Amino acid sequence: MPVSEAQKRATAKFEKERYDKILTRFPKGTKEKILSTGAKSLNSFIISAVNEKIEKEMLENEQ
Repeated sequence: MPVSEAQKRATAKFEKERYDKILTRFPKGTKEKILSTGAKSLNSFIISAVNEKIEKEMLENEQ
């Protein structure tokens, strides 16, 4: 069943209100390297890596 225009607008509004979209580009082969780690998905791996880096930077800046 096709998605209605109203549903598309509602989804776009929901995402705009709750998420920051960030486009990233990696060298060829990076996707395969990430998936070979056993990551559930590219998105979850990248989010986890970014959050770890943010945490580390914040702890270093507190000292």
